[in-house]
Amino acid sequence: MHPWIGLSDDVRLGLVTEWIVPELVDEVLAACGRRDAKPRPLSSRFMVYFVLALALFQQDSYDDVAENLVGALGEMDQSVPNKSSFTRARQQLGAAPLEGVFRRVAGAIAPPTLEAAFWRGMRVAAVDGFLLDMPENDTTRAVFGGQVDSAGRPIGFPQARAVTLTETSTHATIDARIGSFRSGGGEPALATETAVSAAGMLVIMDRAFPGVALWKAYTQAGAHLLIRARTFVAAKPAEVLPDGTYLTRMNLAGQRRSHPGGVTVRVIDYQIDGGETVRLLTDLLDPGAWPAEELAALYHERWEVESAFRQLKTIQRGKAEVLRSVSPELVRQEIWAHLTLHHCLNRIILRLADGEGLDPDRISFVKVLKHTRRSVVLQAGRSTRHLRQFMKRMATKVVRKLDNGLRRLREADRYTRHPVSQYIVRKKDQARRGTRRVPEKIITLAPAILQ
Repeated sequence: MHPWIGLSDDVRLGLVTEWIVPELVDEVLAACGRRDAKPRPLSSRFMVYFVLALALFQQDSYDDVAENLVGALGEMDQSVPNKSSFTRARQQLGAAPLEGVFRRVAGAIAPPTLEAAFWRGMRVAAVDGFLLDMPENDTTRAVFGGQVDSAGRPIGFPQARAVTLTETSTHATIDARIGSFRSGGGEPALATETAVSAAGMLVIMDRAFPGVALWKAYTQAGAHLLIRARTFVAAKPAEVLPDGTYLTRMNLAGQRRSHPGGVTVRVIDYQIDGGETVRLLTDLLDPGAWPAEELAALYHERWEVESAFRQLKTIQRGKAEVLRSVSPELVRQEIWAHLTLHHCLNRIILRLADGEGLDPDRISFVKVLKHTRRSVVLQAGRSTRHLRQFMKRMATKVVRKLDNGLRRLREADRYTRHPVSQYIVRKKDQARRGTRRVPEKIITLAPAILQ
């Protein structure tokens, strides 16, 4: 009999166990039909924690991750199963339990006392998507697709697409969908599916998302929208409002403005420091109740979702790292694990910040990630007492070590990156400038000109 039988179920995932308790894992496994029929060295519960640990220790091998999990539990690290055993156990587990765990723990987490999380009574969230590279093989290329050159030849790795609904103040993931690079409808189609989780929120999106179907999905779910659009979208005012913004109709391509299938939107045009005109569309039609100046300033919060993606893709996963999974089902399993772990890490950050009365933005994600890894190695999650002790020690380090201080006003130029190169692509005579401090931006509304 393998020494791990009867012991692997005792493994926990450090601080993350605060939210992903064994009882929750067992409930999800039962709902997915993945409960073990008999004792196994790599039990289903253990494998859920193991897959999450693979995301936590992205750069480590299966053997190293297993030792991180069991090293503090007797002599289990002397009989670690081989890689093929872990692979078979991951295949038997599938992606559904990890998605189930994500859906149990995901959601808005900012308390009512966190003022930055709300605007005029509405919780502020943002929708955007990102791509993750995976190993190249015929199956992943066929299922997920990837970028191609002008001749239709594949370039770079196959890629999966993830779209998230993210709380801007805490970077917590409220909802998410996973698709392929060539998903029908792209990011807007996946974003439409997250509308059910956005009731009562003000949701911000960039100019890749405006569309009638998405608009109706969110507004019918009880959410409000603030979406950037290209300046030729909704360009003909139907009614100019007292503040210079205007109402118009947004329709499907080829439809007249009077077509009943369209939606009424309010258009806000503004400039930053006299630069290009930015156009926002919103369903908040009353200029008295929803001031245009405040909405224009609020749009900047959309960049918080980019910061959340940086946490997940660059810090948690590792810069330019490729997913370790080589089959479509395990790719989805791995992505759900990353999304779940990232959400739990931001829960830890919120708890630390709340204890010191700080904005969550000030807590270092890098340092919280490192402490969470240590908590796994030490098996701090094996009891409530050990969890509290470890969290208490972390809390004493907030001011001395974990607090990054107030954010400075900064800006950096945007560059294009080639899909098969780590180097940026600059236009001729375009100098590369680093991140620099800047004075506060001045937002000026641009009144509508009747067309």
